[in-house]
Amino acid sequence: MSARKIGTGGLVGPPVTVEARQTRLTLAPEAVSLHKGGIEFRSSAPFAPWVEMTVTLQSPNGLAKVNCTGVVVGCQGNKHAGYHVSMVFTSLSKQAEARLNTLVQAGAV
Repeated sequence: MSARKIGTGGLVGPPVTVEARQTRLTLAPEAVSLHKGGIEFRSSAPFAPWVEMTVTLQSPNGLAKVNCTGVVVGCQGNKHAGYHVSMVFTSLSKQAEARLNTLVQAGAV
């Protein structure tokens, strides 16, 4: 699995929104690592494993917007240093998968 840091190459994109049942985070693009099959980010709040979440990714030009659903597969850290959350996307449509792959290859979300 390859990883690419969002916002590399001097591109500054809109914030990334992550939502779980009772939590909504808006993350700066440079705080997120986007993978072909998932996403990793830092959070001040912990997430329980296997919690379903929705992520909204948008390109800097605002044209490509992808809503992805996934589950948390890892959450490590503590309340003082923050948490490193890993999430795997599930049930991506072919269209969403194609848009996500385009964003990953471009390195801009």
